[in-house]
Amino acid sequence: MAGQNGGGNFGALIQGAGKQLLNQGGQALLNYGAQALGNIINEVFQKKEVEQKRFLPSIKNYKVLGETRPSSFGPATYQDFKDIRSRCLAEGRRFEDPEFPAVDRSLYYKESLDRPITWLRPGEISDNPQLFVEGYSRFDVQQGELGDCWLLAAVANLTLHRKLFFQVVPDDQSFDEDYAGVFHFRFWQYGRWVDVVIDDRLPTYRGKLVFLHSAEANEFWSALLEKAYAKLHGSYEALKGGSTCEAMEDFTGGVTEMYEMSELPPNFYTILLKAYERNSLMGCSIEPDPHILEAETPAGLIRGHAYSVTRVKYVDIETPGRAGKIPLLRLRNPWGNEAEWNGPWSDKSPEWRYIPESEKEELGLTFDDDGEFWMSFKDFVNHFSRVEICNLNPDSLDPEECPEGCTKKWEMSVFEGEWVRGVTAGGCRNFLETFWRNPQYTVTLSDPDEGDDENKCTIIVALMQKNRRSQRHQGLECLTIGFAVYRLPDYGHVPKPLDVNFFKYNASVGRSQAFINLREVSARFKFEPGSYVIVPSTFDPDEEGEFLLRVFSEKDNNMAENDEDIGMGDVDDRVKELAPDPEPADPVREFFTRLAGSDGEVDWQELKEILDYAMREELQGQGFSKDVCRSMIAMLDKDGSGGLGFEEFKSLWIDLRNWRAVFRLYDVERRGAVPASHLRDALHSAGYTVNAHVLNVLAHRYGTTDGYIQFDDFIMCAVRLKTMIDTFNSRSSGGDYATFSLEEWLNRTVYS
Repeated sequence: MAGQNGGGNFGALIQGAGKQLLNQGGQALLNYGAQALGNIINEVFQKKEVEQKRFLPSIKNYKVLGETRPSSFGPATYQDFKDIRSRCLAEGRRFEDPEFPAVDRSLYYKESLDRPITWLRPGEISDNPQLFVEGYSRFDVQQGELGDCWLLAAVANLTLHRKLFFQVVPDDQSFDEDYAGVFHFRFWQYGRWVDVVIDDRLPTYRGKLVFLHSAEANEFWSALLEKAYAKLHGSYEALKGGSTCEAMEDFTGGVTEMYEMSELPPNFYTILLKAYERNSLMGCSIEPDPHILEAETPAGLIRGHAYSVTRVKYVDIETPGRAGKIPLLRLRNPWGNEAEWNGPWSDKSPEWRYIPESEKEELGLTFDDDGEFWMSFKDFVNHFSRVEICNLNPDSLDPEECPEGCTKKWEMSVFEGEWVRGVTAGGCRNFLETFWRNPQYTVTLSDPDEGDDENKCTIIVALMQKNRRSQRHQGLECLTIGFAVYRLPDYGHVPKPLDVNFFKYNASVGRSQAFINLREVSARFKFEPGSYVIVPSTFDPDEEGEFLLRVFSEKDNNMAENDEDIGMGDVDDRVKELAPDPEPADPVREFFTRLAGSDGEVDWQELKEILDYAMREELQGQGFSKDVCRSMIAMLDKDGSGGLGFEEFKSLWIDLRNWRAVFRLYDVERRGAVPASHLRDALHSAGYTVNAHVLNVLAHRYGTTDGYIQFDDFIMCAVRLKTMIDTFNSRSSGGDYATFSLEEWLNRTVYS
């Protein structure tokens, strides 16, 4: 979604975001009025710094594209394309996919078709089946009876880029060589590419393909691609109604934006032009008629239909008495037929008389009934309702294959993160006391955009929540997510991470347009050069989930986590006051001497006896666990004897007294447990600094389900931290890395 720098009235635009969700969803959402959704969200982002939660209703049938497991038939298993093909060839059989069988449930989960469907292999449909006939092009994509023109628009765009295309449609398969009825396709899911294997049985009626197909009767790449995408989402019906943005993202790994024509930024044509120069994939559509499916307008355009934008160019024009340039766009109807725009700059319209022949040649101008046409930017804005842009990763395209003038690339940074209850799930800015605990990321913008009159820097921020659909059987739905952007001062010191006082006295300079329960929220900003902090969050505190944060910019953005370095520091003075005498008291010394025996060492069981006696108040009669005692031995047992001498025990005792003092300091509720929300501060007081990633891991490992850390677990946490930091430092030359042999690594990690 397109964004401005915070504030303003975004009601109409968010209403469009709601329609995006409606289009992606199942039938229940399609029946929910877009106007009502707009009314729900209309007052978002008043001038004051208050976030408002927006929840889209009836999302039980909302298909969050890309979040399903590979099929809806039992537990998914990994399928290796080459292994399956080899086994099928060796056994002389054709592959039948148990994960996505040729049955009705693969077609639909709710609505059945009104005719009998027969699943046929391409060889049963055509005498000479081919994956490609004379290559591939956007004209190979013909819509069938499924309402997935949004997907077709993305597939048509995909064919314009060879590297992108073969990343999704691998070229190591065919009907001629090593054919075994198995094919595979790749889709981007949360920062990684997933290989989806299918058999080639396709749904037909009276011998003809029912869904997506090619203009050539014996060409099958597009039909097989659609089947793989249907498998990814559970069924063909799951592809009914959707957003081109979602499909373009899953085909490319790019970042998507959506713009409503009713609220365009003043430089929108420049945005389109720069997007085209960077090979961004673009789609557009017109508000559908609720009473007529894909109704045609008087201008020849189809309502509710997804079109591809295939060219953006200032075209030379020469009229009597003057010459100049006019902003034009080339569009394509995925039907690939005569349903085309019939207004100015349409095929054979009189306006083309004023375009020089050389310019026509450069444009590759043709006037066939192929579904492709030109129109002016002004008419484009007046006739279409919204535009979707998918900005590609810098590594997505081969520069040699890019059209002339389209060799620029976005700079991209990606970070994966997590919101953990009580630790890093701080909620939105409304919850000031916990907001600062969310993960934080800095971007440093040094160079303004090329040719920008204001000397500002473009930045696109996209926050995507991960893996929510796979947890829906547990009753979990999409979280309500969003983000805020803050400017860091050019001078002076600010804490890392930013603390509650920073957010108390500094307003955001940019925000996502709403906190909303979509798979992804994104916004575009223009900022002055400088350093900024992005804070992604859920709307409410203590909502757990994983996320992917991506930042695109025209120049380097130098993105990094705004957090502490992992290491050891000074123990809190308050701890030293609570534990002034480091030496073991005489009864403890005597207890050690008695248990140690002739070898002068105690093993883990003897150590447990000593410590259970010495720290009986904190343990409340529970005693230390054997795992904690074994880890304590391992922390100081340099010779691997399995025991501690008195000097080693004395060192352990000093640490334990400090850790006990820390525990007492942060057991604020006097319940014999430290709240997970105080874990970072408690570790600071103990002399450790950790970042959000480590903090999340510690909370998962040592915390209880209600968000507390018991004494025994707190000691174990401190022991493990000290052991692993000491182990790292012993093998590091002072940098961020250390070198271990496998034997050394196993000795330290398994023993500790």
